[in-house]
Amino acid sequence: MKNITKIAARSAKLLTKAKGSGGSALPGLVIEKLEPDFLSRTLANLPHGVAVVSGTNGKTTSTKTVVELLTTAGLRVFTNPTGSNFTRGIASAVFCEIEKSGSFHFDIAVLELDEAHAVHFVNKVAPRYFLLLNVLPDQLDRFGDVNTTAGFLKTVAKETTNGVVLNANDSLLNKVRSGDKVVHFFGYDSNLTKLFSPDNERPSSDNKPINPDVVLKKISGKKVVFNIGETTLQLSGAHNALNSAGALALVKVILGREFNAKKMLRALSNVKPAFGRGEVISVNGKPVELVLVKNSAGCRMSLAAQNNEQTATMIAINDTPSDGRDISWLWDVDFTALKNVACVSGVRAYDMALRLQHDNIAVGSIDTNLRRSLSRFISDNSSSNFQIYCTYSAMLKLRKYLGLVAQVEKAL
Repeated sequence: MKNITKIAARSAKLLTKAKGSGGSALPGLVIEKLEPDFLSRTLANLPHGVAVVSGTNGKTTSTKTVVELLTTAGLRVFTNPTGSNFTRGIASAVFCEIEKSGSFHFDIAVLELDEAHAVHFVNKVAPRYFLLLNVLPDQLDRFGDVNTTAGFLKTVAKETTNGVVLNANDSLLNKVRSGDKVVHFFGYDSNLTKLFSPDNERPSSDNKPINPDVVLKKISGKKVVFNIGETTLQLSGAHNALNSAGALALVKVILGREFNAKKMLRALSNVKPAFGRGEVISVNGKPVELVLVKNSAGCRMSLAAQNNEQTATMIAINDTPSDGRDISWLWDVDFTALKNVACVSGVRAYDMALRLQHDNIAVGSIDTNLRRSLSRFISDNSSSNFQIYCTYSAMLKLRKYLGLVAQVEKAL
């Protein structure tokens, strides 16, 4: 790294700390302007190259899973922090690692990438491996149409040099299968079709036979059976079981003959939910689960995983740019599985309450103030479990508030 770039990036890093915006991509933006080849040059010599994880839903948890499995296999793995899935965020993360250790000694980089920004990344760095989870309807103000998303991911697949790993149950991913690329698959058995929402994973209409490397065969609570063995997950829901199959398939491709199914399944059983994605924080001795929702398919799958009638429910909906301004996707979700909702909050609390009214779901309280709503939600309910469905910016604030309460309890 050139000295002028290092000085400028370090200054940007200090500036973000002074402003209290930890994890900012500002240093990466400075690096991209001053040294455009920084990422390609730094990542080029990794022994196992770069593995990219993308898709509409499940990127963060799947990336975390792949990282933990590869680490268990003995590889030194670099990854980008949660939320830093743009090229400038990755550049910032790489720079911070070099600043901390003085070098960049890793065997592989496993990177979560936003679908559109993945295209910009592969223009700089050709990934060796690519895990594509799904192509699902998203907020209209993101990419507008699923075919646009599939087009972005097809570009990434074309630039991938060694192996592309695809969801065999998603027909839209046929658009990604082109040329002479080596393609591997993961998927679920036909007996599990009813567990997945109609616009989630759809059977492939391609006439070519598909033999997935890893197949999800059975789900019983958190116990899952794959064609390579069985294990018990700490992650809830059929969608997380399927994404675990994708993570296993990618790791199998990366490790080749070194892949040990029993060892990887044991490691998989230890993977905890990612930041705010089914993460559980203890408050007053009771578990409070944060469930990130951002589009109709993901929300439906999360609701399907909720089967405890003793669980008190809160929903918090914001519409900041990080959430997506469009909230029309709420009308594509059937919320009747909830029976009742103790509290609705967030910037769009009244819109959410109206949506629940149309499903004849009783709502306890409506308050746009997240902190006040959370306090009331925890104190006014005698349930043994608490679950909060929330958009991204709401999740960040609620997690911070819950963390503060947990710290106070620990101090006492």
